[in-house]
Amino acid sequence: MTRIATIRKRADFVAANRGIRVARPGFVLLVNRESAPADEADMRFGVTVTKKIGNAVVRNRMKRRFRALLREALPQAGIVGADHVMIGREGGVERDFAALRDELAVALSRAAEGKGDPPRKRGGPRAHHGRGKGPAK
Repeated sequence: MTRIATIRKRADFVAANRGIRVARPGFVLLVNRESAPADEADMRFGVTVTKKIGNAVVRNRMKRRFRALLREALPQAGIVGADHVMIGREGGVERDFAALRDELAVALSRAAEGKGDPPRKRGGPRAHHGRGKGPAK
C-alpha cells in the first residue's frame, strides 16, 4: 500500500518551487522529486491558498476540495518519492469537482513525464520593490 503524508514545514513548500510546475485553470501543481524522505512516506502532498482568493471560509473550502482530490488521485497517479503541492488559483473554488479531478489527472501525468510549464516571467508592476535605487529619472 502507498503511504501518503502531509507536508507541514514551510521549507518543504519552498523546496517544491524547485521542481516541475504544471498550471491548470483551477490550480498550479508543483512536483519536487528530490525532497520526500523515504522513511516518512512514499509520497507527500501539501495545499496552499493565498488570501487573494477570498476570505477564510472560501480558502478552507478550496483546501478541503484539493485535499480530497489529492487523496483520491495520488495512490494511482502520484510520483513515488516526490512532494506534490497544489496552489489554489482564482476561480478554482467555483470549478466543477469532476473538472478539477480531470485537470489533476492531466497535471500528474505531465509531471510524471517531466513536461512542466516554462518558468514564470519575473517583472511586471511589482518588479522594483524594496530599498534599492529605482530606475534613473
